[in-house]
Amino acid sequence: MTHGYTLFDTAVGRCGLAWSEAGVAAVSLPEGDDAATRARLLKRCPGAQEQAPPPQIARAVEQVVGLLEGQSIDFSDVPLDLEGASPFERRVYDLALRIPPGETRTYGAIAKDLGEPGAAQAVGRALGANPIPIIVPCHRVLGADGKAGGFSAPGGVSTKARMLTIESARTSDQPTLFDAEISIAPKRGR
Repeated sequence: MTHGYTLFDTAVGRCGLAWSEAGVAAVSLPEGDDAATRARLLKRCPGAQEQAPPPQIARAVEQVVGLLEGQSIDFSDVPLDLEGASPFERRVYDLALRIPPGETRTYGAIAKDLGEPGAAQAVGRALGANPIPIIVPCHRVLGADGKAGGFSAPGGVSTKARMLTIESARTSDQPTLFDAEISIAPKRGR
């Protein structure tokens, strides 16, 4: 299968996206430089050629850029090439795709939704192997205690936290300063 790839600028740095005729095959978050980002894409899609993306893939690039700028983006219309993913991984990715921006789920909740309540660690491994981070939003899946768990993209857990911050995601039930719907600041006198 022939693959193409492109590198593009985002609010968090230069990312990359590779595709095949079937759809998006890989996304790379910013590495140290373009060569490292390119190498990550080529590891997933050997032989891919750098080129301008076709219209549907160009739209996916725009959506990734928008999400990383804080826009609420729905990736459900993006075609995916999950060749090489196991049936279990595909089921996990399908459930992760349903988590809207600004929301999170736990590894255990996804395992339960799969009908395999004891498979939280297997869910974590599947998400760790996710070749299409951001589009398949593995960053929205947390440990039962609200902790980040892991994140296989460059920067690890700090990158995951940054992405959740960009999306204004809640990572626990604890209120924060920014949850108040009305201002608690004292009124200014005239």
